[in-house]
Amino acid sequence: MDADLLPWLISATGFAVAMSGSPGPNNTMVAASGANFGLRATLPHVAGVAIGFFVMLGAIALGMGDFVVRYPSVQEVLKWVGAAYLLWLAYRIGTARPMATPSNRPAADGSPGAEPAENGRRRGKPLTFLQAALFQWVNPKAWIVSVSAVATFTGSGGAFGMRTVLLPLIFLIVTVPLLILWTLTGVGAARLLRTPRQLQIFNYAMALLLVLSLIPQFLGE
Repeated sequence: MDADLLPWLISATGFAVAMSGSPGPNNTMVAASGANFGLRATLPHVAGVAIGFFVMLGAIALGMGDFVVRYPSVQEVLKWVGAAYLLWLAYRIGTARPMATPSNRPAADGSPGAEPAENGRRRGKPLTFLQAALFQWVNPKAWIVSVSAVATFTGSGGAFGMRTVLLPLIFLIVTVPLLILWTLTGVGAARLLRTPRQLQIFNYAMALLLVLSLIPQFLGE
């Protein structure tokens, strides 16, 4: 048994909480989804983020991070693909019309309100499990957090051991409740918005936060 395992667990968990709970693309998107679609409809998005990041972090811990670092061209491709996708997501959030007024807005558990928004159809839809999982591979913050976590808490990529196994599990356990908390924050914010116009402004704000999340990577992180 590793004598330093308990201090390591405490440190790694603290790092996971700080990184997973801080504002970023994933948290911004689930908050916007919670505001527009409710908690239950956003759960596949939450699960996709958690599982997608778990797989990504595990792959980097087992050596994929070394491959990316070794080939700067791969980093550039990921950087620009990620930026383009984030801008598309920001556009999708910002231009989405509010689904409902307070009288027919979906409940926190995702159940429908009194009446759909227009022509019996809801506007827009949350990200699916697969979309959210695949997004992690082009999410700039996910790459920064993953590489930093592996370098700090496993020593180097490709070294298989207990810590290499535990690190992704810690992030998985920590990420799910934090994402749900961000989703509920969006649900709560929507309940304070009394008109479709106010909800639209909230969507604009979420879209702007997504765009601003790109600034660090284009300023040399």
